Amino acid sequence: MIQEKLTDLIKGALKNLDIEARGILLEHPADLAHGDYSTNVALVYAKELKMKPREVAEKIVAEIKNKGETPPWRGFAFLERTEIAGAGFINFYLSSRFFADSLAEIFAQGENFSKNQTLAGKKVMVEYTNPNPFKEFHIGHLMSNAVGESIARLIEFSGAKVVRACWQGDVGLHVAKAIWGVLKNNFQFSIFNFQNDAVALLGQAYVMGSAAYEKDPEAKIEIDDLNKKIFEKSDPEVNKLYEEGRKISLAHFEEIYKKLGTKFDYYFFESQEGREGEKIVAEFLKKGVFEKSENAVIFRGEKFGLHTRVFITSQGLPTYEAKELGLNRAKFEKEPDINQSVIVTANEQSDYFKVVLKAMEEVMPVIAEKTKHISHGLLRFASGKMSSRLGNVVTGESLISTVENLVAEKVAERDLPAIEKQKIAEQVSVGAIKYSILKQNIGADIIYDFEKSISFKGDSGSYLQYTYARARSVLAKTEEIKVQPLKTQKKFSKVEPLSPKILERSLYRFPEVAARAAAEYEPHYVATYLIELASAFNNFYAHNQIINSKEENYRLALTRAVSIVLKNGLWLLGIQAPEKM
Repeated sequence: MIQEKLTDLIKGALKNLDIEARGILLEHPADLAHGDYSTNVALVYAKELKMKPREVAEKIVAEIKNKGETPPWRGFAFLERTEIAGAGFINFYLSSRFFADSLAEIFAQGENFSKNQTLAGKKVMVEYTNPNPFKEFHIGHLMSNAVGESIARLIEFSGAKVVRACWQGDVGLHVAKAIWGVLKNNFQFSIFNFQNDAVALLGQAYVMGSAAYEKDPEAKIEIDDLNKKIFEKSDPEVNKLYEEGRKISLAHFEEIYKKLGTKFDYYFFESQEGREGEKIVAEFLKKGVFEKSENAVIFRGEKFGLHTRVFITSQGLPTYEAKELGLNRAKFEKEPDINQSVIVTANEQSDYFKVVLKAMEEVMPVIAEKTKHISHGLLRFASGKMSSRLGNVVTGESLISTVENLVAEKVAERDLPAIEKQKIAEQVSVGAIKYSILKQNIGADIIYDFEKSISFKGDSGSYLQYTYARARSVLAKTEEIKVQPLKTQKKFSKVEPLSPKILERSLYRFPEVAARAAAEYEPHYVATYLIELASAFNNFYAHNQIINSKEENYRLALTRAVSIVLKNGLWLLGIQAPEKM
């Protein structure tokens, strides 16, 4: 990447000044008049050199010039000139030749443009979404899916082998509450009919069971007893209801994953891997990692500045904490050569994971060292936080359906076949939701705005998709009128473009944006970049004739490059790029 070349130039110049650079900060000036990159390195090392920052800047620039020739910098074809500004900032201006070469690179690499090999040879397991059978797939799971899928793709883009995993709570108190509700209300459902009515039935049963558990002492005893029976599989009638409900839930989740574009490699379940956690706790209870307290087994987190949590209840059942130990051991049994295990959850679980990870350090230190927890914010509406326990949950599919209907209204008048309109509505609705989640820092809460999310103008996934479709529409017209757009070849590097404007200066930045987003596990860098690129292209489109212009070949080249970068960037966000809208 060009950033690395400039960094090497600066480091070389500093070395000639007897300075071993510890780090070079290169930034993009907000105003393009100040160049393509700027560094404050002269200010950083001025004191060490016992010189004024501007004098240091002048020496650095002189050293760089000595490595090449005097302007036009024939020794460094990518660099047009440098300028020293203010107290000693050095501004770098990239050359027209560089921008021509960068377009050629985009064409040559196509869908591989911006991929890097930072994580080549590494294997990373990413665990995300994690809905619980017997409960509805709510918007929190939708948020986890959007974040986890994008992080998985960013890691893949960096050359790693990614293994996707989903951890599902198919046993526990929530299951007992749901089955209690089914039994008390004599609900009927069949594993052969897992449509929305059956899923809704389970949701209703769970809400009833939750309410009874809190308000009715007898019901609480019954549900606790049911919870033990489910875990131990000791009651044939309960086992039958459990298996039917589990199949209904899992089949429904698969429908949602398909719509969201996620395919998991592994499904882990509390009823299986979670049981191993009980054995781990028992083993390390003897070694003093855990201790007994009031007939339960706890991990005393206060020793580490954390809070104490129960791992085995007084009824002898493993808690989520214990099950996590079993899960994380199972991950490395399935994939022993994992270099890193990434877990994506809501930030509500951050304190919980601090304790779990500390316990893991004590019982399986190698696995703990390779495990990283990433927490995201919550998706909210004007009515406040949702709650499946109270029955006012906003389900993931209901949100998608609502947005889909709004998009369908917007494209209703388009001259397209009905089936294509439906496809667009599906792609745009999912893209609108995902972008709304990913455009901000992962840890921030999201206030979802329906209208803004599907706007074809401004900061939205729909705007990005619309811009991509616009670029593809221009390129499609070249085939209709027999105008040939620039082919995928490096010959373009021999064509001198016009003086580079904001569009050219946006395109080349994508590789460093994608690399930073992957390194920091922050998809919002990609989202922000794509909006800036789309804005630059739409401004270019509005003020320039492309086809049948004197600069047709070059402008078509820019249009094609934009379409490639937009599609690659949308893919990183888990958003589809429709050819028409």
